Amino acid sequence: MRKYLVILFVLLSVTVFAQSPQKLGYVDSQIILTQLPEAIKAQSDLDALTNLWSNQLDSMTLSYQQLLADYQKQATAMTDEQKLTKQQELIAMEQNILGFRNQKFGQPNGAIYSKQEEIFAPVKMKIYAAIEAVAKGEGMQFVFDKSGDIILLYADAAYDITFKVLDNLKRGK
Repeated sequence: MRKYLVILFVLLSVTVFAQSPQKLGYVDSQIILTQLPEAIKAQSDLDALTNLWSNQLDSMTLSYQQLLADYQKQATAMTDEQKLTKQQELIAMEQNILGFRNQKFGQPNGAIYSKQEEIFAPVKMKIYAAIEAVAKGEGMQFVFDKSGDIILLYADAAYDITFKVLDNLKRGK
């Protein structure tokens, strides 16, 4: 829906300002994110956190599976009261695992998503500032991201400012 509104906005803008030539440009943010050192570091930090939480989740799951296997082996020799106690322990562990998974990886409120926003916010601001600087320097009215929600059916490479933005970012201007 958002992409249709943007496309409609561009079409209306082009129609309204048809008397003056419009200069459009586009970037591929995926290229920028894979080559910008700050973005690479941010992704590395996020990956490390994801791996840490995944390892904790794996450890919890392994403990649960071990306790379940032990219960299944010993169930025939247990009293009804012992069975009930072990079953409640298993249920508590399972709920703990599900809670941890939801807390860390649940969408959209999982900690990983808020951490991603926190880690990437300065990188995004720097990229947007560089895009604005290059666009103003090139006299462009609109710049699209061809790797995002906006779909470009055709793009003349002459209007690709991805590497100019990347150069601007690397030079620190």
